[in-house]
Amino acid sequence: MTTDEKLQILTDAAKYDVACTSSGVTRGGKKGSIGSASPAGCCHSFAADGRCVTLLKVLMSNACSYECAYCVNRRSNDVPRATFSPRELADLTIEFYRRNYIEGLFVSSAVIGNADYTTERMIECLRILREEYRFRGYIHAKAIPGTDEALLTRLGYLADRMSVNIELPSENSLKLLAPDKTKTAILSPMGQLKEQIKENREDLVLYRSTPSFVPAGQSTQMIIGATPETDFQILNLAEGLYKKYDLKRVFFSAYIPVVEGRNLPSLLTKPPLLREHRLYQADWLLRFYGFRASELLDEEHQSFNPYVDPKCTWALNHPDFFPVEINRADYEALLRVPGIGVKSAQRIIVARRVGSLDFEDMKKLGVVMKRAQFFITCRGRTLEGLSLRREYVMRSLMSVDTAKQLEMPEMEQLSLFNGEEYTKCLTGQI
Repeated sequence: MTTDEKLQILTDAAKYDVACTSSGVTRGGKKGSIGSASPAGCCHSFAADGRCVTLLKVLMSNACSYECAYCVNRRSNDVPRATFSPRELADLTIEFYRRNYIEGLFVSSAVIGNADYTTERMIECLRILREEYRFRGYIHAKAIPGTDEALLTRLGYLADRMSVNIELPSENSLKLLAPDKTKTAILSPMGQLKEQIKENREDLVLYRSTPSFVPAGQSTQMIIGATPETDFQILNLAEGLYKKYDLKRVFFSAYIPVVEGRNLPSLLTKPPLLREHRLYQADWLLRFYGFRASELLDEEHQSFNPYVDPKCTWALNHPDFFPVEINRADYEALLRVPGIGVKSAQRIIVARRVGSLDFEDMKKLGVVMKRAQFFITCRGRTLEGLSLRREYVMRSLMSVDTAKQLEMPEMEQLSLFNGEEYTKCLTGQI
């Protein structure tokens, strides 16, 4: 099999892994070396000069010895198999880099034999890149659950970011669909990486020559929709992972039916892409807006409204918190308002030091008034002529197509008269 044929098979097999983000690491160029890394560099993003900044996203092998029911590469599935040698993949990465096709590598692998053997091959590939080619670009490596601690440490000194996929949101689902993996085998490497990253950062403060260990941190991914866990369970798990393991990101991957199985959804099942989107929005609220998982969902409400984003849903369910006065509210209160983001909240705080703000000023500061208008006051006033009836607010927060599909009532202006009185007024009878 040629290198091109292997590349076609193994890049296609890697498309189900969504954990490709900004590099989060700075490493400048150096004489005699190849490449550099920037915190802004990421998969499918663009540099300031218009160049597409990309990663070569590939598996070292898809010849897996595991039998994960949801995975296209499971050992019982009849698919073309291919395996890169460490040298082949390293050479390919450098060749693509020199042609300006890529700016880094995202490498994972099916389990070839066992976790340790697979990790040894990944280490050899990264060693060739770092030591022989002196490659200083960004590398993201997937850790294989069950890998020996010493091997995991060696891999961590060669990669910029590492991730251990939690795969499924509960231990029961893991036992059902991925019997070769265990909760302990997944969480133990996460704990090891967290402690070693912390120790390495402390050493770097004292000794500048200390080599960096996973400088861009660690992440994980879980599959959504293959098992019956609710959004409430998934979001609480994500929050717990952030707190316990200091993860940079938790990624959600909508389950795509690619194989048949008695414990899997039908092949005709559509991937829950909107649900995945809502979970990402909620994840953003956890990480940047100060929300807790228990505020967004609870035992009685375990799923997100598919038609309205989680922040708007929270606002509609907490009328006691609103309206928020733009000229007096603190930063944390402003962040709770739909339509106000981190940057616009910061701009409001700065702008109101100069003078009192009104509704006309909000758009200039980046506030999305279509959402925010229902939840704010300026100088003690609500927006003139605005209806605050819940059904009209809900319609405004939805897309036009969604509102029509659900047959939501049309928006209307507030009036001092009812319909009959309005007609009499126009005809001069009152």
